[in-house]
Amino acid sequence: MPASMVNQPIMIPASYFTTAIGLSIAFLGPAILFTPAHRLLGAPDRNATRVFELLFLWFLAGLLFSILIWWEQLPLASIGFQPRWRSLVLGLLLALLFSQVVEPFLYWMITRGGMPGFESGLAKIVGMPTWYLLFAAVTAGIVEESLYRGYAVERLALLADSYWWAALGSTTVFALLHWPMWGWGPRNTWN
Repeated sequence: MPASMVNQPIMIPASYFTTAIGLSIAFLGPAILFTPAHRLLGAPDRNATRVFELLFLWFLAGLLFSILIWWEQLPLASIGFQPRWRSLVLGLLLALLFSQVVEPFLYWMITRGGMPGFESGLAKIVGMPTWYLLFAAVTAGIVEESLYRGYAVERLALLADSYWWAALGSTTVFALLHWPMWGWGPRNTWN
């Protein structure tokens, strides 16, 4: 190390700092819902508590979008948000493929492997109101995809210089955070 660099503070570029803040929000924000602090919201089976959890996820997404737009000064397109008809059609085709081919195969694999299925998670949502289930589905489709597939994958790919490693890291965190609801077998089917 050159003598001029000794005792010099290590300067982290602002982009790394903002990326670290954004990734912390994307990964650790939803994890707060699984900590003892979560008990402050009330009984987990109350509708008010469930709605607050979903609103908290929307707050995290808004915070992340604010960082993206005003701090990083990047468009939503930088995390893959580019609404187009082609994207909608492709998304619907992929959803059809996954629901009719991939998911049945994965479910067959987990039951064949002796792992528990989706029953424990489904039992938790049976008595929930329809309006809440719709709100949860919209939240999962927009917020979770923005946090884990959008921001996290794009920023991890910049850091790791690899979309494969970025997707693996993001999917691992996503699956671990869904384990308390769905159990070990279904967690292994998410891709």
